[in-house]
Amino acid sequence: PNGMGTWLAVFDNEGDVVASISKRPDHKPIEQILDEYGDEIFKDADSIAIEIDTDKEIVKKVVELCEKHQKKLYGVVSNMSIAVERRDFQKFDCFICNQLEAGMFFADDFSETAPKELAEILAKKLQLAKIPSMVVTMGGAGSVYADMKGKKGFCPAKKVQVKDTTGAGDAFCASGLTYGKTLAESVEIGTRLAASVITSSENVCPRFLPGELGIEA
Repeated sequence: PNGMGTWLAVFDNEGDVVASISKRPDHKPIEQILDEYGDEIFKDADSIAIEIDTDKEIVKKVVELCEKHQKKLYGVVSNMSIAVERRDFQKFDCFICNQLEAGMFFADDFSETAPKELAEILAKKLQLAKIPSMVVTMGGAGSVYADMKGKKGFCPAKKVQVKDTTGAGDAFCASGLTYGKTLAESVEIGTRLAASVITSSENVCPRFLPGELGIEA
């Protein structure tokens, strides 16, 4: 009902978002679908990805269904100010956000933090918070990743001619984790996919054969 909500984003001349507003849609129909078809949907899924700032009850149902059907759960963020209130990220196998959002989540300022330093900080914070793993995108600086076992790393961004950054985050999150790749391999795949999006005025990935990304599907 009433569509998918109303959204406005303002970009600067570099293609980065500087302001945004949104009128969120009513997500009750999704909750009803999960009640009625959740078992059918989840039992046949390879893994689940969800925007964790959606309605609290929907996130709760998704977590319960993942636990019931033993599916890996990946979380992405579109509004950290909502997501940070929940603090239940221990339920997610991997959590993906950007540098600013990571600062909000850990109540810190990472705006001037170099990638390798951020990877070190991230690994320590995940161990303390008992969060399985996390990826932080850093725009043109690349991305860092870590898990609570102490594994960590940095993946530089691809040097490409940027036309439009719209869709890059979604492309990055459509990574190899869902195909059983390691965190390092998945970040590399995500970086390549995101780079392919920002070289085009379209906001979707060009079509890759799975083998081109080292994925057996």
